[in-house]
Amino acid sequence: MTSTSENRRALVVRGGWDGHQPVTISDGFLPFLKDHGFTVETSDDLAVYEDGERLAATDLIVQSWTMGSLTREQSDNLAAAVRAGTGLAGWHGGIVDSFHDHGYHLLTGGTFVMHPPGFHDHSYQLSPEHADHPIIAGLGDFAVHSEQYWVLTDPHNDVLATTTFPADQPHGRPAVMPAVWTRTWGAGRVFVSTIGHKPDDFDVPEVRTLTERGLLWASR
Repeated sequence: MTSTSENRRALVVRGGWDGHQPVTISDGFLPFLKDHGFTVETSDDLAVYEDGERLAATDLIVQSWTMGSLTREQSDNLAAAVRAGTGLAGWHGGIVDSFHDHGYHLLTGGTFVMHPPGFHDHSYQLSPEHADHPIIAGLGDFAVHSEQYWVLTDPHNDVLATTTFPADQPHGRPAVMPAVWTRTWGAGRVFVSTIGHKPDDFDVPEVRTLTERGLLWASR
């Protein structure tokens, strides 16, 4: 466990499948959080979710954990903390391919299903109805060369960006897929972006900006 001292508290929980480079990518956001007044702690152990009081005292949980398993206690503590006002945010498989837990899926508003093989060029369209949302205000549509996530999502989400899968077999028409969304859970805010498989995905200015803004938006 590492920390610095500032005003608000952020907890970065990272681990699971190494293919998503959870430490390398989350390390890239630690200076940003510190510059915005957060005391930043990191944990590589899901046991941190067993400390309900600690979670409740945290202003922002940044989760970067793929293919893990939560106990009922851990899942309930995380949901309770967010419901009471703790923010939750994350990107790609670190938040939508984390745990096979119904309570967790209800909390985050979505779950990963598949992605086409390998990396390919694809684009993201910002939602016109949320053009003034602080996470995407002033940004435009953009493209990346990376994985494109097919997800199942909650209708309570506010979808800020989508990506379109072309018609194929067995699907006879294109599918417009939620890619970036926000939601509330009680008094807490949740930010989810499906973008960010590899570090250079965040070299795309729009990806970096909307992710940084999403972290700040979600925080108490």
